[in-house]
Amino acid sequence: MAAIDAHDSLATAIVLISTKPGLEKRISQTLSEMPEVVESMVLFGEYDAYCKIVMPDFTTLSSFILSNIRTIDGVISTTTLTAAINHQ
Repeated sequence: MAAIDAHDSLATAIVLISTKPGLEKRISQTLSEMPEVVESMVLFGEYDAYCKIVMPDFTTLSSFILSNIRTIDGVISTTTLTAAINHQ
């Protein structure tokens, strides 16, 4: 994960991903190799994979999702849930 000062306001999101059949493992692996992605896993159910992203702000977060996640070959659609409060 990219180094971010703990006192800064962070933008955290869970991205739910629908993939083409059979590509969920490869897409989850691709996501896990991105330093901005804190967690990634394959799912069963309505969505095929998900990842958790932490960025310095929501503008950067939005840009990252559009440029780096939605463009992965095999990603059909994404649903982004942004965190209101992060308890760690």
